[in-house]
Parts: sequence; C-alpha cells; structure tokens
Amino acid sequence: MSHDKANKGDTRRVFIKKITAAAVLPLVAADLNVFADNKPVNDPDVAVNTPWYRSVTRWGQTNITEKDPQQYDIGWWRKQWKRTQVQGVIINAGGIVSYYPSKVPLHKPSQFLNGRDLFGELCRAAHQDGLAVFARMDSNRASEEFYKAHPDWFAINAEGKPYRADDLYITCVNGPYYNEHIPNILREIIELYHPEGFTDNSWSGLGRSQPCYCGNCKKSFKALTGEDIPTTKNWSDKTYQQWIRWNYDRRLEIWDLNNRTTKAAGGPNCTWSGMNSGSISGQSSAFRDYVGITSRADIMMIDDQGRTDTSGFQHNGDIGKFLHGLLGWDKLIPESMAMYQQGSITFRLSAKPAAEARMWMIEGIAGGIQPWWHHVAAYHEDRRAYHTAAPIMQWHKLNEKYLINRHPIATVGVVWSQQNTDFYGRDNSSQLVDLPYRGITEALIRARIPYIPVHADHIDRDGPQLSALILPNFGAMTDAQVASVKHFVNNGGGLIATGESSLYDEWGNAHADYALADLFGAHATKTSHTNTSINAAHTYLRLTPELRSQVDGPKIANEPVITGTRHPVLRGFEETDILPYGGKLDPLGVDAGVEVLMTFIPEFPTYPPETSWMRQPKTDIPGLILNNKHKGRVAFMSADIDRRFGQNNLPDHGNLLGNLIRWVAKDNIPLHIEGTGLVDCHLYSQPGRLIMHMVNLTNSATWRQPIHELIAVGPFKVRLKLPADVHGKNVKLLVGNKHVLPIVNNGWISFDVRSVLDHEMVVIT
Repeated sequence: MSHDKANKGDTRRVFIKKITAAAVLPLVAADLNVFADNKPVNDPDVAVNTPWYRSVTRWGQTNITEKDPQQYDIGWWRKQWKRTQVQGVIINAGGIVSYYPSKVPLHKPSQFLNGRDLFGELCRAAHQDGLAVFARMDSNRASEEFYKAHPDWFAINAEGKPYRADDLYITCVNGPYYNEHIPNILREIIELYHPEGFTDNSWSGLGRSQPCYCGNCKKSFKALTGEDIPTTKNWSDKTYQQWIRWNYDRRLEIWDLNNRTTKAAGGPNCTWSGMNSGSISGQSSAFRDYVGITSRADIMMIDDQGRTDTSGFQHNGDIGKFLHGLLGWDKLIPESMAMYQQGSITFRLSAKPAAEARMWMIEGIAGGIQPWWHHVAAYHEDRRAYHTAAPIMQWHKLNEKYLINRHPIATVGVVWSQQNTDFYGRDNSSQLVDLPYRGITEALIRARIPYIPVHADHIDRDGPQLSALILPNFGAMTDAQVASVKHFVNNGGGLIATGESSLYDEWGNAHADYALADLFGAHATKTSHTNTSINAAHTYLRLTPELRSQVDGPKIANEPVITGTRHPVLRGFEETDILPYGGKLDPLGVDAGVEVLMTFIPEFPTYPPETSWMRQPKTDIPGLILNNKHKGRVAFMSADIDRRFGQNNLPDHGNLLGNLIRWVAKDNIPLHIEGTGLVDCHLYSQPGRLIMHMVNLTNSATWRQPIHELIAVGPFKVRLKLPADVHGKNVKLLVGNKHVLPIVNNGWISFDVRSVLDHEMVVIT
C-alpha cells in the first residue's frame, strides 16, 4: 500500500470512530429510547450496524466557485465547521468541472485549479475532523469541447439544435453522458477519496418545458411506446401522457444506476442522493417523482434555500412534514439553507439578514428538517453571514434528542399528490393546486391546528389517526383514491373538499359528475368544468339565514325575515350577511337533506363607486354545502375560499376555513392555544413525552422577506391532550430554559408560555 493510500485509510478509520461515537454516546447518556432499524440505540449492535446517514444531522457547505482553488483557507473553514457543530460537509467534486486531478476523458479541471487537489485536501481535512463527506456533483452541462467530441450525448430541440445554458451545452439524460461518463467519475472519486456519499445539484437534466429530440431519446421512447416523441403539448393525448411518465421513469433509472455504481464501488452505505426541491410543482416540472424517490432514498438532500414572499417561513415546516410522510420519520432530510441574500433578487456574496436566515432554519427544524448552512464561495468581503448559523446549530446539538426519531401528533390531514399537480394542474398548477393547498395550510396555522400532509395513496394508511381529511381543489383522483376517501368518511372521518375536487380522473379527463358526489350531496352540471373560478371578480357569498334585521344599522322596508339560527361553521359572522369572495361559481345540482350555508352573488361593477350596487343580490348557486347523512361530517365548498385565502389573505376566509375544519373534525383537535400573534405550532411524540414547537411568524416582514427585526409575541395559554404514556408532571421550555407549572385535568395539560421571540420548544414528560 502506498503512503498516500495508507493516510487515506487512517483518516477514514478516524472518521468511522468519531461518527460512531457521535451517533451513540449522546443518546446513551440521555437514556433515550430512540430506534434505529427498529433497535434501541443502546443496543451494542446498533453502533456497528447503524448507517452513517441516519446519524449525521448537521451539515455545512461552502459551494466552491472556480476561483476558490486560489483562495480557499481550509484552516479557517475547519474552525467554522467546529463552531457550527457540523457532522458532515458537502464538497464540490466534479461534473461540469473537476476540483481534483481527474483522469476521466473530457472531465476538465476548474480553470483556476492549476494542478491543486482541492477536493482531496478538503475531504481529508473533513475525515480527520470526524466529519462525513458528501461529494457534490453538477452533472447536466459540459463545455463546447465536450460537445464537439460527443454531440450525440447532448439534448436537441425540435429544430435539431442543441440546448445551451450560456456557454455550456446541456446533456441528455438518455445518452452515454449519464449512462457511462458520470458513473466513471463516481467510481474515480470513490477510489481516490472514499467520500461517504454523493449529492448532485442538477442530476435530472432538462425539465418538462424543454423536450429532447436527440437520437437516444427517439429510440428509447419508440421502443417503449411504438410512438414518436410528441412535438406539441396536449395533456389529453395518450402519447403525451406516456411521454410524461417515461421521463419520470428515466429519472428513477438514473437514481438507481448511480446508487448501484456508488454502492458497488464504495460499499453498501456509499449512497448517491441527488438533490430535490421542496416544491411539488418544482419536482413535477423537473420529472422528479417524490414517491418513487423517497421509496429509494437513504437520506433526502433538499435544495430549498429560503422563503418567497408568497410562501412564507411556514413553507419550510410543511416541507419537512410532507417529505417525512413519504420517507418515514426515522430517516433524515437535510436542507440547504442559504446564508447569502436569496429571494426575488439574489446576491450570492452578500449576507442574508441574520433574522431571515435564522427563522427559515428554525421553521425547517420544527418540521423535522436537519439544518445545513450554505455559502457560495470560500472567501467573502461581507463577513456578517459567518455568525448566523452557529447559535442555531449549537442549540440543535444541545437538543438533538428531541428533534429526530419522533412522530407527529395531528388529527387533520391535507391531501396531495404529484399526479394531481401534473394532470389536473397541468400548465397552471400554481393557481389550481399550489394556492388552494397553501390557503388550507395557512388557515390551519392561523387557527393553531396541527396537521400532516397525506399523500392520496396513503389515506388508508394514515386515516386511522385522523379526524378530518381536506381535499384542497384536488381535481384528479384515481378510483382507488376515491374509494379511500369514501372508506374514511364511512368510518366516521370528516371531509372538506373544495373547488373541483374529484371532478377529473387521474389523467385530468373530466367526469360527468364528481366522483365523490354521493358524499358531497352535490352534482356537477355541463358548465361545471370551466375552471372559471380562477378569475378574480367583484363577487360575494351570501350567508344563510340572513340576520341583518336584528343588527344595529340602517333599516329598509323589505329586510329579510330571520328564519333560524346560524350554523356553528358561520360563528363570528353574526353582524354580516355577506362575505367577500372574488371568484366565480357555476350552478350545481343539490341533493335533498343537505344544508346550503352560502350562495353566490354574481359580479357587479367596482368603479365608479356610483355603480357599485348588486345587480342580482341572490342566486341559488351554492358556495358551501354540508352533508350530515354519513357517519362522518362532509363539507363541500365549491367556492374556492382556500385559493382565495392563499392569494388574498383575507381574515374572513381564514376564519371560515378554521371554523369548517373544527366542525368536520368534531373538535377532535389535540391542541388549543390562546394568545396574540401568528405562531406555527408543531406537535410530536416520543416514548414518554410530548414535544411542541412554537415558531413566531409575527415579525417586521411576515409576508415579505427579508426580516430585519424580530417581534416578541405572547403570553399564550396552552392546552394539550396527553397521550396515555405521558403524565404531564414536567413542562420545560428549551429556548427559555426554564420549567413552568402545569395543570393536568381529565387527560389534558394546561400551562402558560409568557413570550416567544423567534421560537420555543416545549418538552412535556
């Protein structure tokens, strides 16, 4: 064995010893019954058998630029690794360019590498410090020299011209670049450096908007379907649908090929983990099948670096919950969290305001994500970002035992599927799918109701723990998914469905009626397939019965007679007979015996003010129908209030949705919080204890990033339902670092939280 290889083996052995100790000792010291591969961590076999990717919970990344080989101060960054308590690092290795002296043909070195082995130096330093290494690849583009050598490896548009990104050429996922070139690079890196695994920023190639017509693609698609690749987009065409599925399947083949390659060369735990988005629409446009990927993944590396003005910090908590719902709660989901200013305008070399970066990290941790700080470049003139991650990472290390291997407590499930995004959302998924989902989840957060995302294929699996399911404009459903929803309601579960839920089959083809019409007590008409409700208009919803004659205000001769009392769903609206809407509604058929609580008021002018009076004050077009004829309560809201709330943030819409959720769930909600401020609450269980996160979303830029100041909220009165194995004798605030006095009564625990600045985590035993 050469001296170099001996040194690599030594650093590798140091790493294995350190990472094993890091994974086991803190948990044993805490006497925590956390399971790995269904064994408690203090089982003597677990230290040997637990793979490294189940133990590394804090990551760091300095995303190397081509200039960095001249200016990388490895000694300083090693100190930063230690300050931030990382257990693993992501280091640029190869793909477009190499950061080590590669012998793979056309795998050219970074232009400033000048013979330096930067990846090797960093990899050895990380292993000496006991850190895991993910070798980062960037694998979908190459130079003109590469293109000229192998033009058949590159993606071609319908005109026969290669796709380009600036001065680089984009490779095709069906060619030898992915089948041969990248596997050769992976094997070379493993042989030289023995990283623990690989992640890849651009592994899935071109997305849906850029079809490839190269010879490799044509041949492959023809062999599978007997058809040519479609040259026009037609979502109703079977060949186009096959093309969509073929692209998804090819990305899964790449995932499998790369994992076979790395595990054959580096051992069964040398995992290839790609990189994925936290956006369902983003995954769909990139042909990344979340269900297929999570069924294969050892660990999920997520590239979702910060919030947008529309999604808010709460999006990061939702990412963690819906991914764990697929992956399981025993696996890890590290997420790239930008320390640089990222948003509508991105400044790669300027520090993101510390409060903005901190809150994104905190919300992700609350949702079950593992933190991963991310800088672009190894040298910065703006040095403020170096201080942001350390306090969060240090707090994470101190409280790690409460942050992994836990299970969510929630009685409300919000249903989603990627197929609905693709074949119902099609080219307008942001309006048809994303906004309704966001409106529902934001209403749940506002009402402080814990929830979990539920994949439509997992309703039977997740349903027994739930009191209510919500279908937010869930248009495209399979027969099996429809049957699962009916089974859930027939077993006593509550249901809210909005908009066009169940009106289409899994390919987006319209039914004559809702597949769930018998549950809704409502039926589509010939005009109910238009999606016209997307178009905002000056419209309203009329509440029944009308109560204004008993409310102080001007009186007229023909005010409506009060015919009864309002349903609890309309609680809080006693002084109004109308709510703002902003969409359109089509006529529906309604079954006898159901309750119609809201009806549509058609559009009338807003300008000039003199014309702003209702031309048609009443219709019989229903906006909200309640059906009590089943074992579970059912609410069908044909008015897309969820989308409106996601778009317009009107409190009336949020309050109505909150009321509706509590009603269909029969108030079976395990958490009640009183107090002022917008807080996102996440509730989890571990054996013998409850864990509750309270993330303060009330700040100087709640709906528009970046934050420049945190604003404390509270006090809060908290009431929680106790599981059978939690007695509620002790309540500790882990951010405030103090115990509070609880009151336990009839299976519920009550206590106060006086103030929350950015977040609080409560542990109840």
